[in-house]
Amino acid sequence: MIGYLGRKFVGEARVSTAEASAKKILDDAKREAESLKREGQVEAKDKIHAMRSEAERELKSRRSDLQRLERRLMQREEMIESKDSEAVKKEKRLGSWEENLASQESKLAKAASEQKRVLEKIACMTANEARDYLIGSIEEDVKRDCALFVKDEEIKAKEEADKNARKIISLAIQRCASEHVAETTVSVVPLPNDEMKGRIIGREGRNIRTFENLTGINLIIDDTPEAVILSSFDPVRREIARLTLEKLLSDGRIQPARIEEMYEKSKAKVENEVRVAGEETTFDLGVTNINKELVRVLGRLKFRTSYGQNVLIHSIEVANLAGMMACELGMEPKIAKRAGLLHDIGKAVDHEVEGSHASIGAELGKRLGESSVICHAIESHHGEVEAKTIEDVLVQAADAISAARPGARRETLESYVKRLEKLETMADSFPGVDKAYAMQAGREIRIMVQAEEVDDMGSTVLARDIAKEIEEQLDYPGQIRVTVIRETRVVEYAK
Repeated sequence: MIGYLGRKFVGEARVSTAEASAKKILDDAKREAESLKREGQVEAKDKIHAMRSEAERELKSRRSDLQRLERRLMQREEMIESKDSEAVKKEKRLGSWEENLASQESKLAKAASEQKRVLEKIACMTANEARDYLIGSIEEDVKRDCALFVKDEEIKAKEEADKNARKIISLAIQRCASEHVAETTVSVVPLPNDEMKGRIIGREGRNIRTFENLTGINLIIDDTPEAVILSSFDPVRREIARLTLEKLLSDGRIQPARIEEMYEKSKAKVENEVRVAGEETTFDLGVTNINKELVRVLGRLKFRTSYGQNVLIHSIEVANLAGMMACELGMEPKIAKRAGLLHDIGKAVDHEVEGSHASIGAELGKRLGESSVICHAIESHHGEVEAKTIEDVLVQAADAISAARPGARRETLESYVKRLEKLETMADSFPGVDKAYAMQAGREIRIMVQAEEVDDMGSTVLARDIAKEIEEQLDYPGQIRVTVIRETRVVEYAK
């Protein structure tokens, strides 16, 4: 019991001690908390004071800015008011000026009316008549100035174009090495003696009948010594007949069976020459993908001549010239070269088909698979249809160059004289022409005009009209230069 009480007392004592300690700790904590609270309140007050000071400074700065802006606005308002007052004053001045101008205009209108009346009285013309007269005179002056300007520009353009064209053509001609002597196809076969004529005719004419029936040509045996003439429009048939007759003459045995044998051999040889000539030509020029039938027709041109010029050689030359000029112009030369080679293809069959060789050649090319560009170049190379592409013009130019160069063609004296006479007669038919002279083998015509009837501008128009008439009425190779000469001579005598 005593132990229990003792333990209870000790326990109570400990509890009271613990409570006293806890109370002390709580008191200390409260004091510390009060201290921290006071310190926080002081710090917060300091921060609030600092923020308030900063806000007051910023507000003061903004207030000063607003005051400055307000002063500027007031100044602008004053300036606007002053400008408004100046504008009102200017408007008043403009009103007075307008009134003055209106009065001045009315005075000027009256003065102009009076002046117009006086001028009409002096000139004996109304205003409309005077206006028409002035417009007419100005129109004449303008027309003359325009004509002079056009003439000068045409001269400059022609000079530049001629210069470039001459350069291109000269380069093409220099690069095209071709013979200057034209080839001719002979139709006269020489005989060793006149006795051979009888053997060619044969008994009752059986040899000559067989020969003509096989070859399709006419064998003319006349009084020409030691020669016979082969006549046919087909150059290939004429060549076969010539070879057949030469073989018969060298063999000496002339009879129908032998004639047939020699004819077959000659025919095979000529057909082989035609094929080889066509193939070699296309190979040398680099013209590919061409129809075999067209190659064979092209080879027939080897035995065709035009004005004494071999047509195949002429076609090769035109192809080279057209291709070279296309290169000088920066174009692809294949089309121009192909068109130049085939431009005279119609001459191989023009004795069999109606129409010009240009249209025949175009139709033949179209039928044998040539493109529309090539066919149009063939059809237009003599101007029968209008040229539309550069290749058309190049083929025309190359054809003219090849035909017009010295020695390319021969012409009979009769046709040459007729062409010159027609050229001079055509020029003489124009009004104001005094004399016309064809010169340089018909390549130029010089025309003397009457100075009192044709002025300088009229000379330009006359030259153009004559050139156009020549183009429409005459067929000629190359080009013809038209020169109009006008001169005024004044003669006076000192006595």
